Amino acid sequence: MNKIIHDFIKEIDSRNSHEPEFMQAVREVSEDLIPYIVGQKIYHGKNILMRMIEPERVVMFRVNWIDDSGEIRVNRGYRVEMNSAIGPYKGGLRFHPTVNLSILKFLAFEQVFKNSLTTLPMGGGKGGSDFDPKNKSDGEVMRFCQSFMTELYRHIGPNTDIPAGDIGVGGREIGYLFGQYKRLKNEFTGVLTGKGVSWGGSLIRPEATGYGTVYFAEDMLNHIGDSIKGKTVTISGSGNVAQYAAEKCIHLGAKVLTMSDSSGYVFDKDGIHEEKLNYIMDIKNNKRGRISDYIKKYPKAEFKKNKTPWEVKCEIALPSATQNELNGDDAKLLVKNGCICVAEGANMPCNSDAIKTFKFNKVLFAPGKASNAGGVAVSGLEMAQNSLRYSWSREEVDEKLKEIMIKIHKKCLKHGKTKDYIDYGKGANISAFIKVADAMLAQGVV
Repeated sequence: MNKIIHDFIKEIDSRNSHEPEFMQAVREVSEDLIPYIVGQKIYHGKNILMRMIEPERVVMFRVNWIDDSGEIRVNRGYRVEMNSAIGPYKGGLRFHPTVNLSILKFLAFEQVFKNSLTTLPMGGGKGGSDFDPKNKSDGEVMRFCQSFMTELYRHIGPNTDIPAGDIGVGGREIGYLFGQYKRLKNEFTGVLTGKGVSWGGSLIRPEATGYGTVYFAEDMLNHIGDSIKGKTVTISGSGNVAQYAAEKCIHLGAKVLTMSDSSGYVFDKDGIHEEKLNYIMDIKNNKRGRISDYIKKYPKAEFKKNKTPWEVKCEIALPSATQNELNGDDAKLLVKNGCICVAEGANMPCNSDAIKTFKFNKVLFAPGKASNAGGVAVSGLEMAQNSLRYSWSREEVDEKLKEIMIKIHKKCLKHGKTKDYIDYGKGANISAFIKVADAMLAQGVV
């Protein structure tokens, strides 16, 4: 079996060796899926996993825009349409200087599995640009978004490909993108999710990824007769996912100790309660400041420059910033300090060494494709509301989100349960694979 896995990965690597993030995602999935596929007559010999790994379509384009000084700037735009076997492509747009094809292919590949787990009819895709919206004026962001959409609109549609937000693409950017699409197509459709509530958006959508991550962590703990209530929690990031993960932890009675950004993290031993969290939200969402500003108002807290929060003793860790932010040494320190549960709020924030450490030490570990699926789940609900021309209440959407996260947890249990441990990563990969693979086989070699 090891030779089969090795040979398969070697073949994939021969075409994608210059894409480390993508190959990391492929390797982790393949190690779980190939032994399963070999044992299933319906899948074995059909090259089904290799077909999933190759994108159906990749679009790359130039984005010209004019900054406030009148200078013409040039960025790259991308859309990776990975797999549409169970529905139209669905996945976010990321605007960040680190964006490249490797990162977007890894995100799109993970999105296929994540969307499958939600049980909603959505395929997987991802896109974005190396444009950095930080320190840009609203006018500059608008002109960039309009130029970006002037090319992207040809490749998307409410029944073809429905982008959403991601890092660097929040409500402001979605608004500008949607406005340009509407202008170009002369139609008001649900082509983007994450829209404002007054123009087709869904309640709970901003909160969904963070809330869903915490709901999944609570499901894992409940399964072993435990709860989040009273637990200490470390969270990385201070963007959308981290903010609402912190909010839900607070609502469920946990004590949040940390939040971070690229400059470092804040540690508040008294806990980041709701008033403190509101201050962080104001810093990050309105003032576009840094997490270090927290200690100006709460001087008893500590700011650790250029460090990550995994050195802080905790019972639950929620990595919610970006990929590969938590390594093997971080994982060993978390285990040593008594961490019993890790749920990924970001996409692939734990590297391979960290995941192996958590599994070896029987730590409850939820991969992002399962635990952060709440965001795309509510995007799917937003698509349904757009089709119906109807809006559900906050309570209705939140209840549907909880139900979806419970279903995802049950799917992971089905294929991840062993005698003394639940391998949620394996359970998520196999459950998601089955749905997509069955659809691909039914539709022929296309």
